[in-house]
Amino acid sequence: MLSCDEKSQIQALNRTQPGLPMKPGRAGTVTHDYKRNGTTTLFAALNTLDGTVISMCQDRHRHEEWLKFLRLIDRKTPKHLQLHLIVDNYATHKHPDVQRWLTKHPRFVMHFTPTSASWLNMVERFFRDISENRIKRDSFTSVADLEQAIAQYIENHNTDPKPFIWAASAADILAKVTRAKTALARVGR
Repeated sequence: MLSCDEKSQIQALNRTQPGLPMKPGRAGTVTHDYKRNGTTTLFAALNTLDGTVISMCQDRHRHEEWLKFLRLIDRKTPKHLQLHLIVDNYATHKHPDVQRWLTKHPRFVMHFTPTSASWLNMVERFFRDISENRIKRDSFTSVADLEQAIAQYIENHNTDPKPFIWAASAADILAKVTRAKTALARVGR
């Protein structure tokens, strides 16, 4: 079971001044002004069983790049395994070229999360971690520099991966979904 998605528009921001580090009594700082040096899109597949991540960065996130990523997953996983991919309803995941490729690769089984339920896809948790722990407070002089930092973070992550475990019970999650549906129905009136 692979939890898959793209994190698009990750910016290679070069801060105009270095931030001050954290020390007792003072939070770390980062300047508000920066030079934008381009963006990248991170494609990631989180193995829900062991926590390892298969990834690649691309300039864009169209169906062509999604197909490249599916081919990468195909190369990096044992051929005898059936692969269940949890993905959102982004149009690139359902493009006719993708559908044709999936027909030729029956070991890939797609499972789509409901619309507006990205939190059901565990790779989103990984995206949060890489953003908070590596990207957010750093400074990158180029997209290549940013992509190298991403690759290094994932390589380090994969040396001692840990699966993400749901902290809430299924009953708690379903109750929250029911409350959200009720609130949404009230707004729609």
